[in-house]
Amino acid sequence: MPMNRPSAILASAILFGLAACGGGGGGGGGSSAPPAPPPPPSPPPSGGSGPTYTPGVYEDASLFKDQCETPRTGVDIEGNPFPDEAGSLLEELLWLRSWTDETYLWRTEVPDLDPDNYTARVPYFDDLKTSAVTASGEAKDDFHFSEPTEDYLAARNSAPSPAYGASYAILAATPPRDVRIRYVEPGSPAAEIVSGQQNLIRGTRLLSVDGIDIVNAASQAAVNQINAALFPDTVGESHTFTVSDPGTSATRTVTLSAANISRQPVIRTSVIPTATGDVGYIVFNTFSPFSSEKQIADAMQTLATAGVTDLVLDLRYNGGGLLAVASQLSYMIAGNSRTSNRTFELLRFNAAAGNINPVTGEVNSPIPFYRTGLGFSLTNGASLPTLDLGRVYILSTGSTCSASEAVINGLRGIDVEVVLIGDITCGKPYGFYPQDNCGQTYYTIQFQGVNDKNFGDFADGFVPANSSFAFGVETPGCVVRDDFQNQLGDTSEALLAAALQYRSDGTCPALPPGASADPSGEKGTASAPDETLGARLELPEPDVLENNMDLSMPGDYRGRSQ
Repeated sequence: MPMNRPSAILASAILFGLAACGGGGGGGGGSSAPPAPPPPPSPPPSGGSGPTYTPGVYEDASLFKDQCETPRTGVDIEGNPFPDEAGSLLEELLWLRSWTDETYLWRTEVPDLDPDNYTARVPYFDDLKTSAVTASGEAKDDFHFSEPTEDYLAARNSAPSPAYGASYAILAATPPRDVRIRYVEPGSPAAEIVSGQQNLIRGTRLLSVDGIDIVNAASQAAVNQINAALFPDTVGESHTFTVSDPGTSATRTVTLSAANISRQPVIRTSVIPTATGDVGYIVFNTFSPFSSEKQIADAMQTLATAGVTDLVLDLRYNGGGLLAVASQLSYMIAGNSRTSNRTFELLRFNAAAGNINPVTGEVNSPIPFYRTGLGFSLTNGASLPTLDLGRVYILSTGSTCSASEAVINGLRGIDVEVVLIGDITCGKPYGFYPQDNCGQTYYTIQFQGVNDKNFGDFADGFVPANSSFAFGVETPGCVVRDDFQNQLGDTSEALLAAALQYRSDGTCPALPPGASADPSGEKGTASAPDETLGARLELPEPDVLENNMDLSMPGDYRGRSQ
C-alpha cells in the first residue's frame, strides 16, 4: 500500500531587525527623528516540532517513509519516478525502526535501539534483528541485508556487468589453494572456443594469473591482486591465466577479456535416453532475473515435447530469487490435477499481523501454483507446459537455498515425491519484500513460507536420507559430493549418475568421506584453514537475489505481491 507521509513541520526562523535610533543633539531646524517602527513579532519557540525517539513508542512507518537526508531526483532504470522528499537521517532511522516493528517476522526479539546513537542508516539497520539461533546453533536470521537500490534493480533486471562469465568454487582457501570453475555462462568470454579449446570448462583449476601464483601466494597483497583479476571492474579488462583441466596434469594459458555479462538462469537442457524411458535434465541456476520465467518455461516445453517420464532438476547452485517463478516451475513439474485448488506457499507473518499482510495491508491469501505467465518475461496469462510428474529428482548442495527450497517444500506439500541427491540445502524458509527507502533497499525477514500441509520448519535444511547430519528435514535420496571432474549433464557426473542409479534401483552410491560437509565451494573449504600458510582467498558475498525468496511481481520494484 502507498506510504505517504504528511509534510514535516519545520520550526520557522524569523530574522530580527535592529531598530536604528537617530542621535539627539541640537541641530538646525530642531526637527525630531521619525518615530521608531513597531517591534517585530516574537519568534515561535525553537525546537520540539521535529520527530523524536521515545523508547517503546513506535509511530506508523508511513510518517517517515521517503523522507530523505539526501533526496534523489529523476527516475530509476525501470522508469519509476523517485518518491523522495527532503528529510533527515533521523527520519530515515525512525522509518527503519517502525518498519521493522511492523513487518519483521521476529519483531519481539529486536532490541529497541535509540537512533540518536547512530550516525548512518546501514549500521542501524544491521542491528535491527534477532540474535537467536537454530537447533544446530546457526543464527536464526543469517539473511539480514541491505544494498543500494540501483544495485538491486540492476540485478533484478539482469543488467549486464563486467565479467568473464565464469562461476568459481574455492575448494581450499589457503595455500595450497584449489580454485575451480563451477560452470561458465553460454556465449561468454569463458565459453569462447580458441584453437579448438573452450577457454574454461567445469573443473578447470586456476593456477596463476598475470604471473601471480594462485595456489601458493601467501601475502594479502597477492590475494588482492588475484581477486582483482578474478572479478574485473571494466569491460575490456584483460588478464592471462595458467590453468589445468580436469583429468590432466598438463597446463595451458588462457587470456580472458571482460565483457558485459548477464547471468543466464538455464544453462543446459537435455533428454537422457534410458531403458525405462527418457529422462529430462535441466540446470537451473537462478530464479532471480525476470528472464528466468521464460527460460525455465522454454526448457520445460522442450522436455514436455520430448515426452520425458522423469525429471532431474539441477538446483545445486540455485540460491533462490522470485517466488512466483518457483511456483510456476512447481506447477510445470506436477501438472493440473495435483495442483488444482492447492497452496504452493502461505506466508506466515509475525503474530501481531493476524490475517493481514503487514507489508501490503491486504488479506494474507495463499500463493497458488501459478499456471500461466505472469508478465516477467512471458505474456501475462500465457499457458505453461506441464510434465505431470509425481516424482522429481533434485540435485542440491549447500548453495541450494530459499526459492529452490520452496520448490522442494511446495511439491512435498502436495505429495509429489522429491528425491534429493547431493547434500544438505541451505535452510531458508524465510523471505522478504525488498523495500527501497531513500536509495537503499532493505531486506528484512518478514515471513516464513509454509506449504499446503502448513509445514515450513526447515531452518536447518533438507537432508538426503543417508546423511549423518543430526538436524534438518530428512528427504529420500543420497549424499553425493559435487563432482568437478565431469561436466554438468554428463551421465558420469557424480550427482546426475547417482540420480539415475536411484531411479533405476532405489540405491545410493557409497557415502563419501565427510558426507555432511558442504562440497560446493560456496562457503570455502569445509575444514578449518591454517591461516599460518598464507592469506585466505574468499569469494565475494553472493548477490542478495541469489539466495533469497523475492516476493516482487512485474512492474513493482518495491516488492508488493499480487
